[in-house]
Amino acid sequence: MSGLVGSEICLGTMTFGEQASEKEAFAIMDRAVEAGVDFFDAAELYPVPPSAKKVGITEEIVGRWLKAKPRH
Repeated sequence: MSGLVGSEICLGTMTFGEQASEKEAFAIMDRAVEAGVDFFDAAELYPVPPSAKKVGITEEIVGRWLKAKPRH
């Protein structure tokens, strides 16, 4: 086991890249972390509704946000 412990509440990211812009998604994730959430759900199928043009954009947005954050 890794010993990592995540929050009991998960932030779903399925609207990032479709209903929520990258700027809005960053603000949502920032607010979630401020509230103690550190468990994000992302999938290669997102955003919803799926389209060939935007498949995977949610993971890219979450990845860009994570890259800019300090981690330990």
